[in-house]
Amino acid sequence: MPSGLSDLDRARLRWRARRGLLENDLIITRFLDAHESTLAARDVQALTHLFEMGDNELLDVLLGRADLSGDYDDPDIRRLVEQMKAISL
Repeated sequence: MPSGLSDLDRARLRWRARRGLLENDLIITRFLDAHESTLAARDVQALTHLFEMGDNELLDVLLGRADLSGDYDDPDIRRLVEQMKAISL
């Protein structure tokens, strides 16, 4: 099911995805390259929230060294993180 994301929405999502650590950038960019066209509004909301996480904490989650916790322990965020982990292998 294609998303209703406009080109501007896509550009904003990619801009928000830019991180201070190259490793995060690579994982997130690969994920967006593969899944951006099918992201639903709730996925964008979950990603936007995930991108509020600190760089080192996010890297630990994406590499499986830490689990999502607190506000980040959400079914949509967990699903997206699992997709990112699969791409980063």
